[in-house]
Order: sequence, then structure tokens, then C-alpha cells
Amino acid sequence: MLEELELRDLGPIREAKLVPARGMTSITGETGAGKSMLLSAIRLISGGAADSGRVSAGAKQAWAQGIFLANEGDAVLAVAEQAGATDDDGEIFVSRTVPASGRSRAILCGRTVPKSVLASIAGELITIHGQSDQLRIASPSRQREFLDRCANNEKERRAYAKAWNAYREIDDRLRRLSSQESSMRQQADYLRESIARIDRVDPQPGELEELKGQRERIEHAAQINAGVAGALAALDSSQGDGGEYRGADELVRYASQALRGIRLGGVFEQCADRLDSLQAELEDISFTLSQQLDLDESGEDLDTINGRIHELDELTRRWGPTLDDVIAWRDKARFDVEDLDASPEKLEELAARRDRCLETARKAAAALTKTRERAAKRLSKDVDGELAQLAMADASLTVAVHARDGADALDMNGGDDVEFLFTPFKGSPALAMGKSASGGELSRLMLALELSCAGERATDESDSDDGAVPAMTFIFDEIDAGVGGKAGVELGKRLARLARRAQVIVVTHLPQVASWADSQFVVGKSKDDDGTVSTHVREVIGDARTEEIARMLDGSTTPTSLEHAKELLAASKLT
Repeated sequence: MLEELELRDLGPIREAKLVPARGMTSITGETGAGKSMLLSAIRLISGGAADSGRVSAGAKQAWAQGIFLANEGDAVLAVAEQAGATDDDGEIFVSRTVPASGRSRAILCGRTVPKSVLASIAGELITIHGQSDQLRIASPSRQREFLDRCANNEKERRAYAKAWNAYREIDDRLRRLSSQESSMRQQADYLRESIARIDRVDPQPGELEELKGQRERIEHAAQINAGVAGALAALDSSQGDGGEYRGADELVRYASQALRGIRLGGVFEQCADRLDSLQAELEDISFTLSQQLDLDESGEDLDTINGRIHELDELTRRWGPTLDDVIAWRDKARFDVEDLDASPEKLEELAARRDRCLETARKAAAALTKTRERAAKRLSKDVDGELAQLAMADASLTVAVHARDGADALDMNGGDDVEFLFTPFKGSPALAMGKSASGGELSRLMLALELSCAGERATDESDSDDGAVPAMTFIFDEIDAGVGGKAGVELGKRLARLARRAQVIVVTHLPQVASWADSQFVVGKSKDDDGTVSTHVREVIGDARTEEIARMLDGSTTPTSLEHAKELLAASKLT
């Protein structure tokens, strides 16, 4: 729901703020006053084209901002979050700046975003029914989307999308294997040979570093043995030559015995305990060093180690740079070989799986088509009933769903084509929307469609206020073209009906339409002190609104027109 619209320096409007009602809001004013600038502001924050020519004369830039309210769980919140923006208690701030020269800037909740993001946000929040905007629904894709919304067939669409994606995935894989069979077999052969070569060597993680360490120790065995023997002789008296040379272990033991001989405890006893611990540590060091002696007699074959290192180095040169990389490459290659295996048996297996997936997709498409056919039948009937009340009694709409045949019947949207055919008067051929209706007729036709669709989706709902804000804002422009009198009353009444389940903003010249609104804003012109003509937007309430309705009725505020305006406002209430 649009909570607030604010703009500055856009066309003749220097500054304006619009706080539309939750239900229906009418925007009125004399022709040429600048009502179109409000729609321009909404199109700007909806990601529309930025026209620097619409910046007010003398201004550096035009600016528009919309504040929207959303309910918890609404799809628009997910779109905003994906764009990196966070909402503030369900509020979404969208703004657009258009400089007099240069590129425009789009902002979503304080973050600069591409204008395409604004279009995605607006697609979940706003539907504009103006003469230029309605051409969009002339496309088959838009008509299908509208019908799906009315059919409320999200469950069937999800089921079909899952089946279709599964089919496309395996079909693409089969096509790839079939078309590149020769080259893929060569690649598979290369992978198998490489895997076999690595498996023959059977490298282990960390093995190369360990072997190089062993080789270094063997190559320096004499130096290591001499150093270790000298260290052992100094540490352990039993390793000496039996002469006067005494090891560190014996000296430490003697020192401990000497301190304990004092027999006074205290610091002497503590130092003796520490010397005993030191002696245990010396014994452990001596044992560890003794294991390092006689490396040249350990059975290690330097030639064998060098040969193994050479094999592993060859692997790292081809599939490295490290041995861990070689192992990872081999493990991945084993999976790749399966995809590259284009044997006749593999192709037959994939073809059978493809056919099963296709059959599943066809069944899901048939179920989806049934939902569209049922909704199309109801929608056509309901729209015709609405058109009869909108001064278009001889007009009719046919929503056709054509199931496709043949091998290529399915696509990402199902197995059918949707077409909206409009007949403006009896005897006229049914033509595609956009080719057979004027701007005003299209606006009323879209109102009839929205009313009928809202009725279909709200079958199990009541009109009571459950606290949730309307999920969609509908904006109608030129909907009253060629309409007047009783038809205008019916038009306003149906806009008010739609406003029970959605927010509705209508730009209108008809008092019979404006009187049904929950709030009314008037766009007018005024002269500044310097003689400059500018446009202002103000909400009219109470007597001011009565005067505006009276002006719309006969161009003046005579007692008769004022009384008529009061009667019209009093009568414009839904029961």
C-alpha cells in the first residue's frame, strides 16, 4: 500500500505531498493543472524512464519518493532483502532523483540500486492502468500472468516448474552427450588414463614432505650420528668410555643426594625434588636421541625413497602444484567421467529417464491448463457482467486458453497459450486487446478485469478488516473518458468495491467517480508573488470537498450545485 508520495521540482509542481487513503483516493482538478505529474512521479519510483525535460524550470533536479507499507510475508519484502535493503517495520522507502543533466539515481531503503530493482519492487506493489501502461497487457505473457493470478494456481505452477526443470536438465545433458559424443569420449579416455596413472602411484596426503624429510636425514646420517653420540655421552654416563668423564645424569643425581643428605627439608628438599625431575627429563631426552642413532642401518633405501619422490613430483607437475591438489583432481575426475561417458548404454538410460521426466511434465502441464480453463470461463462471464454496468453493455471479453499439440508443446510456462479477445460491440470481430478499444474503454475493461479477479480470489474471504494493509495499489487514469451520468456512478461504485480489497487511486474529471473516494486531492494552479504560475496539490475535506464536487458538477459553487454535491457525496456509499 502506498502510504505517502512526495515530489519536488517535477514539471509545474515545485513541491507536493500526497497521503492517499487506505481504500479509494480520487485526484481531481482542471484540465492542464498537472495531474499527470503525480502519475509521472509514481512511474519514476516504479523504475520508469527518467526524462530530464520534466525537471522544473530553473531547478537542478527533480525528486520523487514513495513510502509503502507491506505485510509480514509479502513477496515484496523478499525482493527488497535480496537487493540488500531492509524494511523498517514493514515500511519500504523508494526514491528517484532526475538531474537536469546527467543520469538518474534510484534509492531503495537508503541504498543505491539499479532502476530495474525499483521495477521489481513496483511490480509487487503497484498496477498502473493508464493509456500507455495498458498496452503491456496486450502481450500474451502478461495475459497469462493475469489469468494465473485470478486462478490462484500457485501450487500447480510450482509443481509444473519443478517437473519442467527436471526434464530440461536431463534433456540438455542428453543433447550435449549426443552432439559431442566423439570429443567427450576422448576427454573421458584422458580422464580414465590420468586416474589410472595416479592410482598406480597411490599418493597419500603429506607423503611427499615426509619422504623428503627422510631423505635429508639419511643423506646426513654420519653427521647426525656423531652429534647424537656426543650429546648422549654428555647426558648419560653409561654412554661414556668408562674414564673419568661423568655424564650430566650422574652429576644431577649426585647433587640431589647431596641436598637430601642435609636432612633439614625446606628449600633444600624442594631443590632436590626439582633435580629429580630434571634427571627424569634428561633420561627421556637420552632415550629419544638413542632412537636416532644408526640411521644408515635402519633399512631405509635411499634409492627407493628417491624413486618414490620422483614419481610424486611427476604427479604434482601435471596435476599439482601440491600432492593434495593431485588427489582432489583425481576425485573430481571420477565424477566427471560419469557425465562424459557417452556409451550407447548410457545414452539409452538417459533417454529413458528423459521420457519419464517429459511424461511427468505433461501431466503437470495438463493440471495447470485445467486451472486456467476454469478461471478463463469464470473470468469471461464476470467481466461481461461488469462491462454491462460500465456503459459497455454490448462489449464482451473472451479469455481463451489454447492447449498446444506436438513435440514442442511445452515451455517454461506450461502447455498452452492464453489470449484475451475483446469485442467492443455486437457484430464486431473479437480482436486482441489493445487493437480494439480506446484508452477509456481499456481502463474500464481493466477495472472489470480487476474486479472480477478480486472476486475470484476472495471467494472464501470477507470484507472485514483483519489489520493487514492492502497488498496492491491500483492506479487508474482516463478511466472516465466517454462516461457520464448513471454510468459514471456505476464506475465510481465499482472502483469503491475494488478498494475494499486493494488500495485504489483514480485520476478523474467526473464528480460521480470522485464522490465515492475515501479521500480527495485537488491539483490546481496559482500565481506566486513574482507572477510565476505553479501547481499545488491539496487534500479537500468537509466543506472544501463539497465545493470541489460542486465545481466539478457545473463549474461553480452556487447554492444549487452545493446542494447537489452534498446529495452526491451522501449517496456515494457502499452498503
